[in-house]
Amino acid sequence: MILALPFAAMPVPLKADSNGVVRVGGTRVTLDTIVLNFRNGATPEQIAQDYDAVSLSDIYATVTYYLHHQKEVDQYLADRERQSQELIRQSPSLYNTAGLRERLLARRYRQGS
Repeated sequence: MILALPFAAMPVPLKADSNGVVRVGGTRVTLDTIVLNFRNGATPEQIAQDYDAVSLSDIYATVTYYLHHQKEVDQYLADRERQSQELIRQSPSLYNTAGLRERLLARRYRQGS
């Protein structure tokens, strides 16, 4: 006797937070992070090693969602990038990373670490 496999739809592990940022698997890891790593050639296993808060199955589900909804996800990512650039344009002093490493090292030194 051959066992029948269940083919019920699996829920997508994505949820938008109160700011509209899509996060994966109930974690703080964003859809952007998973998709951009995947686009840059990382395998789901490599992504899982780098972001261990997200389960491998949720990463595969997210990549599958991306592949099935690439146009919509690409538009979402483009919108997020535009929003990010607009925030930087409006408040450049908040996002100025010039000399950041030196400031952090100086603070560490002052604290005696």
